[in-house]
Amino acid sequence: MKNIAYIGLGSNKGDKVNYLRKAVEKINTDKKCNIEISSSLYETKPLGNRTQENYLNAVIQISTGYTTIELFNFVKNIEKELGRSKTERWGDREIDIDILFYNDLIYSDEIITIPHKGIPNRDFVLVPLCEINSSLIHPELKQKICDINVADSEKCIIRKLLEKL
Repeated sequence: MKNIAYIGLGSNKGDKVNYLRKAVEKINTDKKCNIEISSSLYETKPLGNRTQENYLNAVIQISTGYTTIELFNFVKNIEKELGRSKTERWGDREIDIDILFYNDLIYSDEIITIPHKGIPNRDFVLVPLCEINSSLIHPELKQKICDINVADSEKCIIRKLLEKL
């Protein structure tokens, strides 16, 4: 398992902690994935439609034998297995799983963009990433994750929870 990927996880519908834990369990029990480290859980305000419930977000670092597209298909299948329903963009969801980084790859097509294009604008991704790897460099921006500042208007984190996934 030679590839290192960082995965963002979020849930704001139903038993949020349970959805996140089930997603982590499915990733970690797959023979081509191994979770190396997980961040704390963060309660965050939603993006877009602000009338929905707050999210719980976390980031995990995995080693994987999957290619980028295989990993994408794998995590999208986990979303389906856990009951994610189609909603509006930035709508509420049982589980959301995003590939944030895959090695130092910079790639984009009609299906996936790596690194995830929202990283520099989302404290709920930057803070947990910095927590688990303070020396991580964004391959496009050539900047340490911990040095990227999110504008005050974009800050979503309400609080860090004591528990981890």
